[in-house]
Amino acid sequence: MRYVAIGDSFTEGVGDEGPDGVPRGWADRVAAGLAGATGETVHYANLAVRGRLLADVVGPQLDAALALDPVPTLLTLNGGGNDMLRPHADLAELARLTVGAVDRCAAAGVRLVLLSGADPSARLPFGRLVHRRGAELSAGVRSLAAGRELTFVDVFADTEIRRPRYWSPDRLHLGPSGHVRAAGLVLDALGVRGSAPAAVAAQDPPRAVAGELAYYRRHVLPWVGRRLRGRSSGDGRPAKAPSWTEVAAP
Repeated sequence: MRYVAIGDSFTEGVGDEGPDGVPRGWADRVAAGLAGATGETVHYANLAVRGRLLADVVGPQLDAALALDPVPTLLTLNGGGNDMLRPHADLAELARLTVGAVDRCAAAGVRLVLLSGADPSARLPFGRLVHRRGAELSAGVRSLAAGRELTFVDVFADTEIRRPRYWSPDRLHLGPSGHVRAAGLVLDALGVRGSAPAAVAAQDPPRAVAGELAYYRRHVLPWVGRRLRGRSSGDGRPAKAPSWTEVAAP
């Protein structure tokens, strides 16, 4: 199996960093899960870069993915989350871009798995707007997947993963337990049954005024500053695994 993942910070694994600071994330965990389930080495590449818009994902990233030698047998695609955070998100254009990616993968003979991102809206500023846009985008991708008979992993609809305990301190990216759960949802969809961790009865962290002020100062204001400067968190950052690496079966 040759598995390549394309996308933004969700697929890069931001929020699930190891001791060396390199993000792992659900896609890395899916590659390891597939190797464990099949008992064979999986060749794996991850071209996702944080901050990328969908046009970048289905453009240069997809170009690079389909140019891998040998060609991939499995490709996961998620994108659009950063587009939805822009003031004037064009959901019709996002749908058009996704259809183009589906057609390209079909023409190349690559199995495509579509994912919606986890829903971060409950504790975000302008969360209602983010949720509405995310729900519309996920519904469009779900309909496209059904019409083309593609595997669709609806992480956005998973209510368990919306709980604060699954998220990193910035509230926009999943934490380690969130990436573990997302990986389980993907593996379940790929036929590795029983991979999604069961819901755990645990207390969510409390919210306090001082904590909220610190959150805005540490995470929201820098994000606003980058938007005003036209900058992205992924500017100048290469993909973490741009060529085939081997993930051995345990």
